[in-house]
Amino acid sequence: MTTIARARARAEAGERLTLEDALALYEENDLLFLAACARAAKERASGRSVFYTVNRHINLTNICSSNCPLCAFQVEKGDARGYVLSLEDLDQRLAAAAKVPELSEIHIVSALHPEEPFSYYVDVVRAVRAALPDVEIQAFTPVEIVNFAKMTGRPVKAILEELQAAGLDGLPGGGAEIFAERVRRIICPKKATAAEWLETMRAAQALGIRTNASMMYGHVETVRERIEHLLAIRDLQDETGGFQAFLLFPFHPAHTKLGEEQQLTRVGAWEDLKMMALSRLVLDNVPHMKAFWVMLTLPIAQLALGFGADDLDGTIGEEKIIHAAGAQTGTGITKARLAAMIREAGYEPVERDARYERMGKAGETA
Repeated sequence: MTTIARARARAEAGERLTLEDALALYEENDLLFLAACARAAKERASGRSVFYTVNRHINLTNICSSNCPLCAFQVEKGDARGYVLSLEDLDQRLAAAAKVPELSEIHIVSALHPEEPFSYYVDVVRAVRAALPDVEIQAFTPVEIVNFAKMTGRPVKAILEELQAAGLDGLPGGGAEIFAERVRRIICPKKATAAEWLETMRAAQALGIRTNASMMYGHVETVRERIEHLLAIRDLQDETGGFQAFLLFPFHPAHTKLGEEQQLTRVGAWEDLKMMALSRLVLDNVPHMKAFWVMLTLPIAQLALGFGADDLDGTIGEEKIIHAAGAQTGTGITKARLAAMIREAGYEPVERDARYERMGKAGETA
């Protein structure tokens, strides 16, 4: 049996794919075959349900010490465009969030500020928990957690325990980018290493903190490096079972140093959908695949529901990091529109909480 014949047989049967299988399926470029296999895998995992949530994003600061070439959001200290939300600013945003019906999640990610003390971030979590006692607090990527540990000279576990005691529920999956060190030396040389990202997630999961995983593709990585990234996530999931969902982030090159130096353009919809389907097939132990509409655009996110995705994330409200890199999507959407998109794709919209439990009545306005 040829490599591609074996890979197709395994994909159709829902069997675990090897690195060679995934590479063969990618190179064959049979998008409709991948879609059919990924849809079947999605329906084995979550039936006809497609999830979304009512959430709000908060970006605390854009002042960053890492100066990653891939990022259009960060600025250096002293730049007139720089900002840091005060706790009073945060209180205003939380007061507005408290008025949102069925709000289930506050999502907080930021830059690596060179001077803000760790106590500021702990106070942020405490403020969110006090204002919104029943809402999931998903905050700080592993890159931020590693930065807190280095700032304070404390172990990652101790940082996580203090944040958890303040009210932290989950870690978002950002900062993973591509795990290959060759790539990280180019796109994010001062950021946490792949090993540090994975070990932070392992530590969080051991504490019962909910986590997601991600991959950013479409810059200087090879396809093999993408698949190896997925396999590293799969290996950790085999060990811990701690990842709830996986997100694909296509690289947005506008306004980034990396995009200018490498003369990069945004990959197309074909690549987005092929990677969504392939990720669903490789990550056979991660229950949910998010089609993050802010990154993908609404039309591609909706199409991704036919390529293995089973979650459109949420209403969001405000987002700055991806939009700084040229994303043209809106910064918020109603849950009625999300539900309509899901129904049009032939699936059942399910408004969920952070544990993927059903809540509310799908499609009501918010």
